[in-house]
Amino acid sequence: MPWVVGIDEAGYGPNLGPLVQAAVALRLPDGDPAGWETLRPVVRRCGEKADGRLLIDDSKQVYTRHGLAALERGVQAALLLMESTVGDLLRRSALPGVHEELTGEAWYDPAEPAPVAADPGTVFADFDAFAKRSEAGAGFGAPAASVVPAPRFNRVCDENGSKAVVLSHGLAELIPAALGGMRRDGEPVVIQCDKHGGRNYYAAMLQEAFPDGWIVPERESADESRYRVELLDRPVTITFRPRAEADSVAVALASMLCKYLREVCMRQFNRFWAVHVPGIRPTAGYPGDAKRFFEEIRPAMAKLGLTDDQVWRKR
Repeated sequence: MPWVVGIDEAGYGPNLGPLVQAAVALRLPDGDPAGWETLRPVVRRCGEKADGRLLIDDSKQVYTRHGLAALERGVQAALLLMESTVGDLLRRSALPGVHEELTGEAWYDPAEPAPVAADPGTVFADFDAFAKRSEAGAGFGAPAASVVPAPRFNRVCDENGSKAVVLSHGLAELIPAALGGMRRDGEPVVIQCDKHGGRNYYAAMLQEAFPDGWIVPERESADESRYRVELLDRPVTITFRPRAEADSVAVALASMLCKYLREVCMRQFNRFWAVHVPGIRPTAGYPGDAKRFFEEIRPAMAKLGLTDDQVWRKR
């Protein structure tokens, strides 16, 4: 049975709040690299009727149609992330050091109870129902997430002159973390990623993630960029496709984990600034509205001793 690793990001475009990337690994039967058929008994998609199965799909569709609670239910039940606080949730799901770095953010509240939006009883019921996944023939690896707050985002951009490098660094951290949770039995690994904007060439980026391997491009086009990795102890292929979350349960779950962690952080971000600027309208952090929000919090930033680089992402 091959392993399929889905990787996605949320928050690359905004000027406020963190960038989040995540990897989710599934062990799927031969012949179903997408995973939708294997998990059909316990998973439904946004276009299907609510019938007790867990909702898993592209995070934008889940969030837009059903809100944060639906994201939370899917992420916590499918990935076994039923923790009692936001801090515990990040310790379980994020790469080493992420939680500690976030404690330096003025807005971060690790003690916030979790789940933050869904009813706890509903989440446990979802988990019980989804436990049937073993019967469906799928196995799950531990998820891994990279959460990059504004100070580190700006630092990487300043050092490299491009914000695309932030994604490259995250990918280079997430791939080894995902592979490290798999048994070393030679089973093939397929890594499926959503495309990074209009980029078609990823070989140099992937070489950083596989220092002991050799990246061989097989196809590099707008529709798909595909690579294989030589010199490893198992066959590894990596594909980048637009809207990959529609084609893969693993990418859809990675998409949902990214969006969920990003939205939890933005809830805390908005709550923190509402205390210091009463009446301020919350922001999603995207260009346009982010400028409005940033100008309104500037006086409070000065009082708190926060610099622009600690709050505003420059690129």
